[in-house]
Amino acid sequence: MRFRSIGFKLTLWYTGMLTLTFVFFTLTVYGLLAYSLSHDMDYALNSIGDVMAQKASAEGKKIYPKDVDELFRRFFGFSPLERHFGIFDPEEIPDKGRRPGLSEESRISPEALDHASRGKRYFETVSGDSPYPVRLLNVPVIVDGQLTHLVRVGMPLENMYKTRHRFLLIIAAVFPLGLVLAGGGGWLLARRALRPVDEMTQTAKKISGEDLDQRLQETGNGDELDRLARTLNNMLDRFHEAIEQMRQFSADASHELQTPLTILKGEMEVALRQPRSPEEYQRILGSGLEEIDRINHLVAGLLLLARADAGVLRLDMQSIELLDFVSDILQQMKPIADSHSVDLRLVAPEPVTISGDREHLRRLLFNLISNAIKYSDQGKSVSVQILSQGQWTVLKIRDEGRGIAPDEQKQIFNRFYRATRTGSRDRDGIGLGLSIASSIVKAHGGRIELVSGVNHGSTFSVYLPR
Repeated sequence: MRFRSIGFKLTLWYTGMLTLTFVFFTLTVYGLLAYSLSHDMDYALNSIGDVMAQKASAEGKKIYPKDVDELFRRFFGFSPLERHFGIFDPEEIPDKGRRPGLSEESRISPEALDHASRGKRYFETVSGDSPYPVRLLNVPVIVDGQLTHLVRVGMPLENMYKTRHRFLLIIAAVFPLGLVLAGGGGWLLARRALRPVDEMTQTAKKISGEDLDQRLQETGNGDELDRLARTLNNMLDRFHEAIEQMRQFSADASHELQTPLTILKGEMEVALRQPRSPEEYQRILGSGLEEIDRINHLVAGLLLLARADAGVLRLDMQSIELLDFVSDILQQMKPIADSHSVDLRLVAPEPVTISGDREHLRRLLFNLISNAIKYSDQGKSVSVQILSQGQWTVLKIRDEGRGIAPDEQKQIFNRFYRATRTGSRDRDGIGLGLSIASSIVKAHGGRIELVSGVNHGSTFSVYLPR
């Protein structure tokens, strides 16, 4: 048995709680039993005392032992070997109470005398010559408002004490056996209830980065363990997806880096094979610089995404008048739009001031607008609109291109993903632009949404807090 296992702890707790419950139950029952026995004895003595008081009132002190035995049998069901009874005159009571040599149960206590003088019954328990205390009842007989007799009746508490003692012996004998059976049953129940957890543990041990296809088995009962298995399976699905994305990301990044490096290496090797003219060296170095710029652009994008994922993307927050800011960017991108025969316009602008990082927001808008230009046909237009919606400032970049299919819209912000939209005249992108844009927006506490339809163009809405 593993003492640190949950099954052992549950069994220990279960047994402990059962022990406390049993002790509380035993004490309660014992108290009720003692009260019931004492109450029944007092009730029977009261009944005997009433009968004897009636006889004393009618016949005086004439009462015989056989009559008392009959009364005890009637109200107790038996006549004890040792029983006490007596009828005393008022004149004898004080003398009787002071007479030396009397046993304790034969003396009249001052309390009994006091109650009798006031016409009240009085119960008392005294220690007599026998091993057990004696329960006594003193009943005053009142005639015409005068105390005429004092009736005393009692018996030892032997039967009551023995009954209580037998009860405790039975409990002492049954309790260990019940505790063992309950503990064993609790252990079996705990083992059975936790068996699915052991199975989950064994399955989880088999799951690794190389084998993420296994899942935890549900029992089908719909209980807490099934919910746990379902939650862990969902977590494994997300983990699997994240691992696959990392693998794909690493493969794509390696591929994107390998291409310009291969081109750069090839051009350098060609340049070194034989002497060349200054013009040829200048052309080769210019081509190499283009590939280096491509590598630098890719590495900068990856670095930005890595910082955004780690939550350490630094933002130089400044107050930005958005209308002037967007107008400057559109002016810078106008030559690119003209080269693609696309009309670039600013629609219904509203003067809005926000707090943001100029360089990151510039890159965000550059990526979105350049994508819109790239996927727009000649003669079409790309519009940028600035809106205020409650606590948000909204930038809408709308193109009139061929749109994005619904099944691709969920992946459009994934890294290195390139949509298969037709109509693009530029296929040299690396698939990081929209992913970088999404990370920049999230770093500013905003969100980005896409609305697109095939042959209906696309609209990217950037929500930034005002």
